[in-house]
Amino acid sequence: VPFFRRSAVTLMKRLPMSRIKNLREEALALHKDNVGKIDIRIKVPARDNDDLTLAYSPGVAEPCKEINKDPAMLDVYTNHSNFVCVVSNGTAVLGLGDIGAGAAMPVMEGKSLLFKRFGDVDAFPLCVDTKDTAKIVELVELVAPTFGGVNLEDIKAPECFYIEEVLKKEMNIPVFHDDQHGTAIISGAGLINALEITGKKAEDFIVVVSGAGAAAIACAKFYTELGIDPANIRMFDSKGILHKGRTDLNKYKAQFALSEDMTMTEALKGADLFLGLSKKDLLTPDMIKSMA
Repeated sequence: VPFFRRSAVTLMKRLPMSRIKNLREEALALHKDNVGKIDIRIKVPARDNDDLTLAYSPGVAEPCKEINKDPAMLDVYTNHSNFVCVVSNGTAVLGLGDIGAGAAMPVMEGKSLLFKRFGDVDAFPLCVDTKDTAKIVELVELVAPTFGGVNLEDIKAPECFYIEEVLKKEMNIPVFHDDQHGTAIISGAGLINALEITGKKAEDFIVVVSGAGAAAIACAKFYTELGIDPANIRMFDSKGILHKGRTDLNKYKAQFALSEDMTMTEALKGADLFLGLSKKDLLTPDMIKSMA
């Protein structure tokens, strides 16, 4: 909490100046010059016949037999427990939308980079060229013996909810959806901090959410667990506020439908928090001034 209370001036003084001069050109050059951002490195010697005899044939048969006798040995003799698959079909990539599985690969490589750099977890991108949720579920289930965890990434709503729900129910390894859980966790931390600084009670906080996709719904659900009254969450999708008079809401959006219809300008009057999880340029200075 004290970190968030430091002045903006102090923070700016401590932040290093960016070395980037041309974002597009430098980003393209980095990816092109390195042919992507990740690769595979071996952890054991492979210098001579003895090394290969132990790491591969015939020595590799020994851990295979141990795992066959006791599946729990998979995490003892292999990298399974520290290996994560980053799964995406490219239907909701960053702010780019549905750009396809191949075009999503740089993002999934980037996520693998973050896993390794900040958690020393070995992650591997699995970009799947299908919008069939059943096929995605089947694929992840089939590769489960390889991975100790699953990171779902940039799959559009509501399909992402279904995929996550089924995998959590049917698999015995962790399933994490970054767009949902990651966004909810970090924004929830900001909410807790805001409540402490303002001295307001969570149940009195009014929240306006722009967007009703995976991140928005997950954040709203988490906020209710932190004490926000669901009746005080005003969520908007591309067609307006989610309200009970609408007949086009899926079950995930419907749980945040209010009885009253209103514009975003009206919703922001007296609101305590605006959560932007959609397109840009929706707020005006006057709308911000109208908030509590």
